[in-house]
Amino acid sequence: MKLGVYTAILHDRPLREALEVIASLGLTGAEINAGGFLPAPHLPMEDLLSGALEPADYLKVFAETGVTLTGLNANGNPLDPDPVAGPRHATDLRNAIKVAGLLGVRRVVTMSGLPAGEPGGRTPAWNVYPWHSAYLDSLEYQWDQVAVPFWQEIEALAAEHGVKVCIEMRPHNLVFNPATLKRLVKRTNARHIGAEMDPSHLFWQGIDPVAAIKDLGPLVFHAAAKDTRINERCRINGVLDDRFTRVTDNPVGLGGLWTLNRWPTESSWDFVAVGRGHDEVFWRDFLDPLRDVDPDMAVNIEHEDTELGQLEGLEVAARTLRAANS
Repeated sequence: MKLGVYTAILHDRPLREALEVIASLGLTGAEINAGGFLPAPHLPMEDLLSGALEPADYLKVFAETGVTLTGLNANGNPLDPDPVAGPRHATDLRNAIKVAGLLGVRRVVTMSGLPAGEPGGRTPAWNVYPWHSAYLDSLEYQWDQVAVPFWQEIEALAAEHGVKVCIEMRPHNLVFNPATLKRLVKRTNARHIGAEMDPSHLFWQGIDPVAAIKDLGPLVFHAAAKDTRINERCRINGVLDDRFTRVTDNPVGLGGLWTLNRWPTESSWDFVAVGRGHDEVFWRDFLDPLRDVDPDMAVNIEHEDTELGQLEGLEVAARTLRAANS
């Protein structure tokens, strides 16, 4: 397997330095951001699309540092009803697929997106408990009129450029578990759309990531190494904890369009570095079925552990992942 890092955590470093950090951790792969919620400091999208920069010239630094470019990442909400955000994220995804084709990269990571709950709605609506027929009506609109046409277009574009689109199954998206991933593939008759297996969002939903890999099989195209710690407070508030507070000081913008709200104290769960939520035994069990699906699959560390520094979190994750892969 090709173990690496999603370089969003290294956004403050030039590309060469970020790749040197990855190599110093004993890892050999890099996933580079291409837009969406986050900017693309390590990928000159416009220059590559326009032909001002030759793909071979961009890829030289990867060869020189011994790190392989294993994927592009354009996580965002391409179905957002916001008239600025939605079209921009959709365009970023399309451009990521085109640039991946130019670079010979065969994986683009993204999210399925989430539309409004009804025509003319202005806010994305996540309906996950449709016990009432109104919620089923809303889901039918979201799938039939918004998601399926868009993803049919993306399937065609991915096929044209020889790229596979890997969807992170994340809550607050139409696709958030294996059942919804398979629904999207079936509804779009897709051969170039599958899963990025990120266990962190599965853990807190109560899903066994190993069982999910075995359920999806060849629909798993790519993987993330990101851990989740379930905290004691989950016994009281459960995983659907809404105690977020609005940020008014030093907000962190998502694409300049939104602000991340403040995580609750005494949270039910937290994202942590690989090994701090689940031990090496789990990660070995996680890598084994991925290897069965594709021995060359890329597995990239995503570092969002707020209790550890930039390099400290990467070192902890890399150490655990290397040991699990030995």
